[in-house]
Amino acid sequence: MTSRTILPPRHHRAFLSSIAFSCLLLPAEGWAQSGKPSQTLDPVVVQPSATPPRARSTKRGTATHNARSRQQRNVAANTGAPVATPTGPVFAAPTLNLTGTSTAGSRLGLTRLQTPASVEVISAETIAERGQQNILDAVTQNATGFTASPAPGNGGVSFNTRGFTGLGSVMTLYDGTQLYIGAGTVTFPFDTWSTERIEVLRGPASVMYGAGAVGGAINVVSKLPLWVPRNQAELSLDSNMTRRIAVDSGGPVNKDVAYRITASGNMSDGWVDRDNTSNVALHAVVQIRQNEDVTWTLSTDYGDRNPSRYFGTPLINGRLDESLRFKNYNVSDSHIRYQDSWNQVKTEWQVADGISIQNTLYYLNSKRHWKDVESYAYNPATGLINRSSDIEIFHDQQQFGNRMDAKFRGHIFGMVNEFLAGFDVNSINFTHTNNSPFGGSSSVNPFNFVPGIFNSPNATVPGFGSVTNQYALFAENRLSVTEQLSLIAGIRQDGPTITRTDYVIPGNSFEKSFSSTTWRAGAVYTPVKDLAFYGQYSTSVDPVGGLISLSSANKNFDLATGKQIEIGVKQSFWGGRGEWTLAGYEIVKNNLLARDPNIPSLTVQVGQQSSRGVEASVGLLLDYGWRIDANTAFLRAKYDDFVQAVGNGSVNYAGNVPVNVPQNVSNIWATWAFAPNWSANAGVQIVGKTYADNANTMTRPAYNIVNAGVQWKPDLNTTVSFRVYNLFDEVYTTSGGTTQWLLGMPRTAQLAVNVKF
Repeated sequence: MTSRTILPPRHHRAFLSSIAFSCLLLPAEGWAQSGKPSQTLDPVVVQPSATPPRARSTKRGTATHNARSRQQRNVAANTGAPVATPTGPVFAAPTLNLTGTSTAGSRLGLTRLQTPASVEVISAETIAERGQQNILDAVTQNATGFTASPAPGNGGVSFNTRGFTGLGSVMTLYDGTQLYIGAGTVTFPFDTWSTERIEVLRGPASVMYGAGAVGGAINVVSKLPLWVPRNQAELSLDSNMTRRIAVDSGGPVNKDVAYRITASGNMSDGWVDRDNTSNVALHAVVQIRQNEDVTWTLSTDYGDRNPSRYFGTPLINGRLDESLRFKNYNVSDSHIRYQDSWNQVKTEWQVADGISIQNTLYYLNSKRHWKDVESYAYNPATGLINRSSDIEIFHDQQQFGNRMDAKFRGHIFGMVNEFLAGFDVNSINFTHTNNSPFGGSSSVNPFNFVPGIFNSPNATVPGFGSVTNQYALFAENRLSVTEQLSLIAGIRQDGPTITRTDYVIPGNSFEKSFSSTTWRAGAVYTPVKDLAFYGQYSTSVDPVGGLISLSSANKNFDLATGKQIEIGVKQSFWGGRGEWTLAGYEIVKNNLLARDPNIPSLTVQVGQQSSRGVEASVGLLLDYGWRIDANTAFLRAKYDDFVQAVGNGSVNYAGNVPVNVPQNVSNIWATWAFAPNWSANAGVQIVGKTYADNANTMTRPAYNIVNAGVQWKPDLNTTVSFRVYNLFDEVYTTSGGTTQWLLGMPRTAQLAVNVKF
């Protein structure tokens, strides 16, 4: 039996890292040159495929302005052309989009240059060009400093950033609404076909969205109706026999009603043994213009997934044996299914000049089922793989809520002021059914085995149910002290109450209320146009073990608290063809659960974790059809105080790196339009080593993943794409502990055809 480490050659990683660093230095060299470029470049705006923003008329008090507003609306409705706004284009080339607006860092409609935080927008065009068909790839291969730790148990969408990991510290949202975590799992959204853009906020986001975002937040924004008829379809097939079909149709019904329907479906044989997968995603939305000032948007989404049942590859004597790369140690009758439905009604009302109201009413229903053998450990004495944890779990979760805010624009002592206030209320009903204590065990030969069937001695019965009622009040303000200096502040008050009913041990039932106030304050200074320096202090809270699945053991603990200080600079230059950002930060998170050093059996809430780092990104649109996008993140994350029970004693892991946290992450993308109707792109994702245990004794090696593709447009409405994912067939691990690792997808070739009609 042979095994080898998957760590790539040191000089190979160093070479790729040096390329990333060189790309980040390139703008500085450009500033130092006084000569003119070889070719004059005009500003470029890349308009997204989604609905152009509607220019609503507001009661300005002048007939001239109202006439101009009506003219702009007519142009947008009849041609689909974007309407210019005071804050700049929605998407600017290249892909940093600093001059466009974003809702991830502020509800005031600020551009990323005006926001004192690290905010990115990944457009639908970028996602499609790079062949990223799921949310996880779109975020980790584009956003600065983001990695993922996907697993079947967490829904496959668990992210890591700025030293903090998991769904309880890096929040996922859909259209600005938080998806509450049921027993460590979020399963929606997952497919990018219905996505207009993905907005990413790095750093604490509790002021925006509530508990669970000390590391950052990811907001997936869905496609809106089209006011110009358009249809699109795509077919693809890859070397794992993944068959994909997707359609997108939209247009006006009449002058006041428009629609959009998208649908995608995938079936795959998978890249490990016995791992057929399938999924369907539907998105339908109708927009109604009641009048010039009121717009209604009604949408519904549905996702049905049978995802991968691969729970990882067992380590042999603590090392990965590549001959086991394609083995699946789950039982033959394993089953996983996620069903999610999402319904929204949005109302936008321009009340008067400078006053607007937005309201979102929503309902989410999620059903999940697992039936698996999930734990594998190699036994050196027998040479067999010991399998345990025959687990069957059902989740039944309903989330109903309403969010409203009102925005006011005016003047204070002659200074322009924008103020927003609102509330968010919701109720979540969650039922957890399982076969705890998850008994059952078996042993199989690692190389030649019969999968067997699920065989648990424990009955599957309802375990507990919870009802979580929450309210939040929030406010945000931006004061433009001068044309160059603005002050931004925000505050949020949250008050969740959890009522848990334990069906197995009724005495463990309880009711618990929390209260938290988070706030932030920052400043942006713009000495010259499109160059912004900023600083911000912000606070955040994270739940201990999840709110809606809070256990009786954790009910008496407080919310974990976090605070961050960040400074940075952003610039758009060269007529919008170049952009760069640089940020430095420090985050401290307190109230982690730890063991009492004198009584190892006693859990206390005194732990602390911190991280500090530097992040940079650059985008350049060059001559001769070249575009370069690169970003990098360097951080030092550590436990400051984290005592855990080990054997009969306790160990303080202070100074150690948290699990699943790489200390350096980079992405580099190059696109070249090398001939008429032809383009090629290639990207490399560079991820540093991570630790699989708190003691930092088990290291998961660093890896570099290269993806490449070529596109050909035989005519205006047809695009043929050929892509290769993991071009050099790197063997790498995305998550896992001390006995088994989940491996990433091997080299995979894909052919896709996209037709617009």
